[in-house]
Amino acid sequence: MVNKEVVIMSPSGLESKPAAMFIQKASSYKSNIWIEKGERKANAKSLLGLLSLSIGNGTKVVLTAEGEDEQKAVQELEEYLTTGIRGNV
Repeated sequence: MVNKEVVIMSPSGLESKPAAMFIQKASSYKSNIWIEKGERKANAKSLLGLLSLSIGNGTKVVLTAEGEDEQKAVQELEEYLTTGIRGNV
């Protein structure tokens, strides 16, 4: 299992389109992936779960992956949340 604290760097946070694009990326990995905000945790491959966390710009979250491609999943999803997401809003 791999955990990584990430700060969301998107003017609109993980709402609507950025959330859908994040889910699309997360779904490409075989690992189980979760995103945690405070004491709440959601499946990173679920739009309803992600939106229920109300993740805004500058929010600290913990990204967790468990499975055969966990290292790659966390690394690439972290990169998307901190840099790539800005170009897709």
